[in-house]
Amino acid sequence: MKRGLQWLMIIFSLTVFGQKGTVDTAQIVIPNRYNSVEAQTKPYVIMISADGFRYDYAKKYNAGNLLKFSNGGVQAKAMIPSYPSITFPNHWSLITGLYPSHHGLIDNYFYDYKRKEAYAMSDRKNAEDGSWYGGIPLWGLAEKQGMISASLMWVGSASDAGGIRPTYYYPYHEKFTPSEKVDKVIDWLKLPMDKRPHFISLYFPEVDGSGHHFGPETKETEEAVHLVDKAIGELVQKVNNLGLKNVNFIFVSDHGMIKVDGGNPLEIPAMLLNKEKFDIYNSQTLLRVYVKNPEEVKAVYKELKANKTDDYEVYLDKKFPKYLHFATKDDKYNRIGQILLVPKAPKVFLPKGKTTSVGKHGYNPAIVPEMKATFLAWGSEFKNNLVIDEFANINVYPLVAEILGLKINEPIDGKLKVLKKTLKENK
Repeated sequence: MKRGLQWLMIIFSLTVFGQKGTVDTAQIVIPNRYNSVEAQTKPYVIMISADGFRYDYAKKYNAGNLLKFSNGGVQAKAMIPSYPSITFPNHWSLITGLYPSHHGLIDNYFYDYKRKEAYAMSDRKNAEDGSWYGGIPLWGLAEKQGMISASLMWVGSASDAGGIRPTYYYPYHEKFTPSEKVDKVIDWLKLPMDKRPHFISLYFPEVDGSGHHFGPETKETEEAVHLVDKAIGELVQKVNNLGLKNVNFIFVSDHGMIKVDGGNPLEIPAMLLNKEKFDIYNSQTLLRVYVKNPEEVKAVYKELKANKTDDYEVYLDKKFPKYLHFATKDDKYNRIGQILLVPKAPKVFLPKGKTTSVGKHGYNPAIVPEMKATFLAWGSEFKNNLVIDEFANINVYPLVAEILGLKINEPIDGKLKVLKKTLKENK
């Protein structure tokens, strides 16, 4: 494991998810908050995300703890990420029950033409500014209804998104080991009943980092899976030692991973490099185009369509596949752009002379199964020995709200009926 820890430290120093600037590692506590008497009687939910933990990793790499716990609880064959299948959009979909086009985080990097500002996940100022984030995150739903919450590094949890922060949270950094994160959660659960969080969200970046840098089919990624699996084993054991009743664990990921053809990338069409006419936003697995003169959109689309190769598709935003919820009528914040160039996996768009990581994500999970994510759950409220079919990640939100007895007061895309069958009959 020493070798594994060495390369993980390298990954942490290089990761694109790390935010710019010095980050204090101290916990932030919002004072004068207490669980209501009713909230103190509710179950606990610990929602864990392992970034980039592909749907098949637990079995592929024999993640013993996750398999053991979920074999006694609920396993989904896969969970379908929202489009595009990348980190920030999907973590926010999981925590709000909304598609990216409805909550506004349509990419890790984007421009808002109304605000005349750019959003970058690596910019701490953006990440902690709740005005960028639509929807009510689960910790906000809990806090507004008298239930204390806590978060360790989940996307958006250091912001005031939805109007309220978790009672306990940390600004994003990657200085804590998985075991140290486990101990932070245990410290929260040792608090007196009136101060103890009943909803906890927890984030692990290691598997995604290894998948990007080494690829999904490698020893390094296997080691990262085992590192997270070991932390889950420690977490469950230490929670059990506390003797708390009605504790529930939900283990999810935001997307999968695939090895891409970085040696033979797709060239960005030369016409789009004209900055006077176009803004382009390239996540490599999706190229979004904003045409500055709206009257030229159709002509530009026709020219791109006529000159494309068989390795990618060109769409007008309003004609994008309806089931992906990423078209004009879905674009609540007008952040997507009018034309989308979608490479066929494992192809990626790269500017000339640029390189990319070994593994990537972002493709349509309906076409590229390697994009599919993980859902495993176990605890007092979940049925035992249940395997369920694939489902969209927006449906996790109403499931958690149901377990915690929280009322959803604003429209969401997720539906409780999709995962209601995972709960014991008394729910």
